[in-house]
Amino acid sequence: MKNFKTSIAALAAVLMLSGAAYADCGCGCKTTTDACPCGASCKQTNVEAYAHPSLFGSQTFEFSTDDGAYITGGHIAKSKNSVGIRGKKNAAVQSWANGVLNLIKSNYANSDLFNPKMPILRSEWAVVLSEAFNVPKNNACTKKYTDIDASYWATGWICGALDTGMMIGYPSKAFKPDQPITKAEVFATIAQIVDATPDSDDLALQFNGKTVQYIPDWAKAASAEVLATRLLSNVPDQDKVITDEYLSKEQVAYLVSALRTDLAYYQTLSLDKNAPSAVKKYTPVALTIKMNDRVSARHSNIGDHFTAKTTKSVTINDTTFPAGSTVNGRVVEVKRPGLDNNAGWIKVKFVDIVNGDTKVDFPKTLSEATATNSKSPFFLGRIIGAPLSTAGRILGVVGRTGGTISDTCGNRLEETGDNWSNVFVETLSGHPGSGVKSFGYGVWSVAKGIYDITKTSVSGVFGVVYEVGDELVYMILPSASNNSSLNPNEELVILF
Repeated sequence: MKNFKTSIAALAAVLMLSGAAYADCGCGCKTTTDACPCGASCKQTNVEAYAHPSLFGSQTFEFSTDDGAYITGGHIAKSKNSVGIRGKKNAAVQSWANGVLNLIKSNYANSDLFNPKMPILRSEWAVVLSEAFNVPKNNACTKKYTDIDASYWATGWICGALDTGMMIGYPSKAFKPDQPITKAEVFATIAQIVDATPDSDDLALQFNGKTVQYIPDWAKAASAEVLATRLLSNVPDQDKVITDEYLSKEQVAYLVSALRTDLAYYQTLSLDKNAPSAVKKYTPVALTIKMNDRVSARHSNIGDHFTAKTTKSVTINDTTFPAGSTVNGRVVEVKRPGLDNNAGWIKVKFVDIVNGDTKVDFPKTLSEATATNSKSPFFLGRIIGAPLSTAGRILGVVGRTGGTISDTCGNRLEETGDNWSNVFVETLSGHPGSGVKSFGYGVWSVAKGIYDITKTSVSGVFGVVYEVGDELVYMILPSASNNSSLNPNEELVILF
């Protein structure tokens, strides 16, 4: 039993530390998407944190699989492959930047070798560009290169980037797909896409008050133009943008994601008149919705479905959906509020949009989501609903506390019985010293069980008190938890 529990706990710890929910596929590959790149069907694995505030730094978590398994203790890490909903500090969606990084990672022969902090390769840059502007994969490049053929993993994306003019090869008729692409080359590509006017600081190649290094003369004008766009404002490891010759895979993904977001919603940038035709044809999707349901870290569970209504017409995949169309979504990650977590957090996924018999699935990743009109749940609804959710949460804490105590009793009784059985076996076999030692272990098992049961009971009582107080705060001051909830009638803009 101990070995089984240890194995389950170890598996949960690996998933928690990874910060992502992975599906284990029959073909031996792993992916965060709903299907394996190798074609096998997958089942999604999630981790959900349940409310059980403790005086001892431990909570009870559910590691959700098809069968279900419960883990006591540990710490759950917030997913890293997410983008926060603007205006909602503790609400998130799957980000486009991390989605494209996962796509690249899934094509590695050994995914353990993928490191988003390493310089981006030319082949990976082609993937990012093609995915960013919806360029179809093409395994037959118009211009042939000696080091690119149909067997190379990124040929489809490379040919797309080449044929649309977003990238070029070398005069030697080589593309050099596995060569890192320099920061200057990335800036030059972005500069041919957007039209920006550098200010005086940008002309000096200043970023965060420091001069950007490793920019050759031929790329200074293009780099100044990119710095003027402010697209680098939210990329990770900003000091390395200044000091390193290469941008990392992660930095480039977030840079291009910011470009997509601006083209779709903010529209502070205009396209360069000489921008590749594929970029000019790119039609970003900005979806404006109003929530129908309450989705919150306090009250929602993994797998919960919710709906919203569009407030403006939107065209997706050449299909126009009028205002009032239904958007379906579901909850994919939850961390309950707690002493170390304040309002908790929640992660959602927007699944599809429906109007009558017409339905279109959304991409699995988003460039950005923004809450434009934050609202609190209606006061009377909170007053009526609070006793029900409070009762449920109290019963949840009591049930999990009782379950933990039962589990502790079972384990300690089993351990004590084994040790005291050894007393007789070892003594009568001529090893009385070992028998005495086993007797001491048995006594220690009883003492340890009493301690664990007392600790869990005190923790459970504290948890009940905390839950009652937390629900009272929510009823009186709902704005305190708005950062981790999407409430009915709140308006959001979703950028794909």
